[in-house]
Amino acid sequence: MTFSVHGLAVSRGVAIGRAVLVASSRADVSHYFVDPATTDDEIARVRLSRNAVMEEITRLQHDLPRDAPHEIAALLDVHLMLLQDEMLIGGVKHWITERYYNAEWALTTQYELIARQFDEMEDPYLRERKADLEQVVERVLCHMKGAASPLQAARQGAVRAGSSRKQSQQDLLLDDTLDVPLVLVAHDISPADMLQFKQSLFAGFATDVGGKTSHTAIVARSMDIPAVVGARSASQLIKQDDWVIIDGDAGVLIVDPSPIILAEYGFKQRQGELERLRLNRLRHTPALTMDRQRIELLANIEMPDDTLGAVEAGAVGVGLFRSEFLFMGRAGKLPDENEQYLAYRKAIEGMQGMPVTIRTVDIGSDKPLDRPTAKAQDGHLNPALGLRAIRWSLADPPMFLTQLRAILRAAAHGQVNLLVPMLAHASEIRQTLDLINQARAQLDARGFVYGPVRLGAMIEVPAAALTVPVFLKYFDFLSIGTNDLTQYTLAIDRSDESVAHLYDPCHPAVLRLIADTIAECNAQKKGVSVCGEMAGDVSMTRLLLGLGLRSFSMHPSQILAVKQQILRADTGKLKLWAQEVLQSENPAALL
Repeated sequence: MTFSVHGLAVSRGVAIGRAVLVASSRADVSHYFVDPATTDDEIARVRLSRNAVMEEITRLQHDLPRDAPHEIAALLDVHLMLLQDEMLIGGVKHWITERYYNAEWALTTQYELIARQFDEMEDPYLRERKADLEQVVERVLCHMKGAASPLQAARQGAVRAGSSRKQSQQDLLLDDTLDVPLVLVAHDISPADMLQFKQSLFAGFATDVGGKTSHTAIVARSMDIPAVVGARSASQLIKQDDWVIIDGDAGVLIVDPSPIILAEYGFKQRQGELERLRLNRLRHTPALTMDRQRIELLANIEMPDDTLGAVEAGAVGVGLFRSEFLFMGRAGKLPDENEQYLAYRKAIEGMQGMPVTIRTVDIGSDKPLDRPTAKAQDGHLNPALGLRAIRWSLADPPMFLTQLRAILRAAAHGQVNLLVPMLAHASEIRQTLDLINQARAQLDARGFVYGPVRLGAMIEVPAAALTVPVFLKYFDFLSIGTNDLTQYTLAIDRSDESVAHLYDPCHPAVLRLIADTIAECNAQKKGVSVCGEMAGDVSMTRLLLGLGLRSFSMHPSQILAVKQQILRADTGKLKLWAQEVLQSENPAALL
């Protein structure tokens, strides 16, 4: 009987095939107490397996094919750091030596302890790092059991079953038994396994866990693999060898489809492939509307190497370099000025003369930097409303000045815009500008060369959106962060699943704040862009154009689809329609 499982759409496209299930190693871990005299042996078992996984990941890094997505190398680095993290290793030793747990039990116990800390984080990206921890623990457990990685095991099983050849997914019939493509269904998949995915038998994948910013989702997008994550109980509901359709556009799994549904999705898949070929032809096409309005399409990046993907996608610059990624996963040691300078310079040079907008660190009391100052804030009840972003930077002037000096020095190598997150008060603006001037003075005193920067502020809280004229007195441009602006306008904590369904970027109040911000910037001839998820959502492109937006910043993989919408748009005609949408009680119905 046909049924569907809903998750998150993270990588577009359709994959059709028979399911290969990968079970979690944590589910069948043995629990027993060991003799106190053998605790060293138990610790050695964990250490040997941990080292084997590290060697495996290091080997994967060394053997990375030249055309491998650049995100993968960074993700493998993260996994290596997690494997060496003292909180994980020290905790495992504690459970073995103090409680006499066997090695597997100690490892899973410590994982659960750390995982709870990740669950309490407000920031969705950091919260999803729990998945990376889970993946490395799974791999260590696999080695302790003498098994290959979950994906390798599934792949080997599939080959033994005689399914090593693929036939076109678009011509499949339900009674096909040979040469049928495979789709992977798992609780989660690690980046290391993802690396082997493109050369594997699997046409797509679905996981129980993960979010839109999980590493698995990021890599899936970069590799253009149809994928659905966060499908909760998919790995329990779907049986081995079930027919499964993965609809990466809708975030849906269709299990045991009827012949008619199978044929429909075969047709949809064919159309999707043709659409991708058409979009690729737009890479060098200028982003001009039908009435000749030039639209700026920029890229959001996390690391300097991401500029490669941005350039390949046809971005005309970086609209958001999330510098906080340089600060994460460092076991408490923050990047010094020179390290930051080199990273920013690399991004600037990677964009080959195009502008790079660097956002100052957007970190908070909920975001673990393993520093005493951060740990002291762990008791905050509502970190989303607490010490985060510019508030955190202003509370730690030496750290902030270090970053500002690094950005200013990097600006000597190309066009740089300096973007400040989550400002709300004029006093915060003045403090920030004063520190920027202090940074310049310090560089002068040291004799360092630095370059000019355009100064910008993010509009992320209603207080900022309602006082845009104040911001424009001090800044050259504004960037609207629609994710946080929606969260704070509607008082919806996105990390709280019980109210997540109320999160609505199309709420009339959110749209009004966005529209007024764009209008005020345009009236004062100041630059304004949108860098939140809304910028890469093609269903919102026409509305934003109609509201007067001419600069969009998004993940590089979204650029061509948005450009297509732009090429078909006439901003003159959209202007009146956008005002009708703004007046509606249900704007989403008009999009």
